Amino acid sequence: MTTEPLTETGRQSHTFKAEVQQVLYILAHSLYTDREIFLRELISNASDAINRVQFEMLTNRDVRDPDLEPQITIEVNKEARTLTISDTGIGMAADEMVEHLGTIAQSAARAFVKQAGENAKQTASEIIGQFGVGFYSVFMVADKVTVVSQSYRPDAPAAMWESSGGDSFVVGPAERERRGTTITLHLKEDATEFADPWRIEQIVRRHSNYVAFPIMLDGRQINARTAIWRKVPRDVTADEYNDYYRQLTLDSQPPLSYIHISTDAPVDLHAILYIPSRRERGILERRIEGQIKLYSRKVLILEEAKDLLPAHFRFIEGVVDSEDLPLNVSRESVQSGTAGGSPVMQRLRKTLTGRLHKELNDLAERDPEKYRTFWKEFGPFIKEGIATDYEHRNELLKLLRVQTTKSGEEWITLATYKERMVPGQKEIYYLMAASREAALNSPHLDPLRARDIEVILFTDLMDGFMLSGLREYEGLRLRNIDEGNLELPGEVTQPTPVIDDAQFTALAERIAATLGERLKEV
Repeated sequence: MTTEPLTETGRQSHTFKAEVQQVLYILAHSLYTDREIFLRELISNASDAINRVQFEMLTNRDVRDPDLEPQITIEVNKEARTLTISDTGIGMAADEMVEHLGTIAQSAARAFVKQAGENAKQTASEIIGQFGVGFYSVFMVADKVTVVSQSYRPDAPAAMWESSGGDSFVVGPAERERRGTTITLHLKEDATEFADPWRIEQIVRRHSNYVAFPIMLDGRQINARTAIWRKVPRDVTADEYNDYYRQLTLDSQPPLSYIHISTDAPVDLHAILYIPSRRERGILERRIEGQIKLYSRKVLILEEAKDLLPAHFRFIEGVVDSEDLPLNVSRESVQSGTAGGSPVMQRLRKTLTGRLHKELNDLAERDPEKYRTFWKEFGPFIKEGIATDYEHRNELLKLLRVQTTKSGEEWITLATYKERMVPGQKEIYYLMAASREAALNSPHLDPLRARDIEVILFTDLMDGFMLSGLREYEGLRLRNIDEGNLELPGEVTQPTPVIDDAQFTALAERIAATLGERLKEV
């Protein structure tokens, strides 16, 4: 990024890096669907700014306007064709504007350009949400954007940022007394719908209804007045749960299930946990810090709280709010695990984990087909937990599903396998193979089939890892049948297949024909 000399007005022109220019061009000229999501992105940024200043004031009252009410305000002007969004958040100084509004992480920018070029059918909502270029989505609807901001620091002067979405932007001094940021969009001719109050309210209710702070339009609040996780569960509809999930995760598919917890014992807790209906590509590698937002007395403490659930539940989405979590707890202590060892965090973790185990067991009972979907998507995580989490192993074993030589396409529990064991059987027998078909064709099965003994078929990549930490179930040893030296119970009930002379002759001839001169004798 290059910087031009200061002008007489104190403004300074900066040139966007090449990859940022590519992003801006795509947003302005190539993405035509879901243009309304620019408002979702701006409101999300405003909410983050308010969260940040609230967190700052937990330990520092030396900020500008410490008593300013948290609020997001939207104004429209049809005649001027403008849309203005203001917040009372943390604000930005001039150098922060250059850093936050003038650059995009190079890797994210390149990934965005690549994805937008390769998949024309993917919506703007999906691409923008995935690569974190949200602010720049304004250029889908605006041909000029002006940002005026006043930092929370008492001695920092107000600053402005302006760009027409081309190859440059301008930063300079501005006039603003109150802390926060105002963004004014000068709308394109084909985007006048976004200067209509009715249209704005429709978009807010669709995409940002559950933002934790008031969103004001024409002097009235247009989003939900109470955070959904603070409501009594019986007062929340299924549609509201699904809407909040979509706003929280940007997942177009509804969740498989959800848990709404509202209790004051053994710990004050208001939470909603969602079980997604699908896992993202590469989820095992990318989601390592959880997707749970952690609030303390309605103040966001951590965007991704990794200590609230065991690692194998890292696919869970949701929000947790507790009055018992001290307001002076630092984000660093939560991230490092220091707070994770506190009594309150331990109680939160224990309560959430227990409720999640119960919900998954209940889901398997009341809706086996849904649980089958869950197992298909998230079974590897449960297996990981069985291998690594000794504390919760017994609960996780109840969630484990396996296929056997007798189950066909059905998935059964280890408890069901145990019930079906033949008289005298003292071990649980299993076979590992690359596929179900390969397992069923294994000659190792013959002596067990002859005795009508059921064998578990492990064909998943995670099975070996799970078995490295799982040696027995309810006192029964797990035994791999290809180890040999099996002491099998019972008598042979099915004759072992015998190859007759004609079949043997045909086999020998085929071997001889295949090997040719390399064969000495059959």
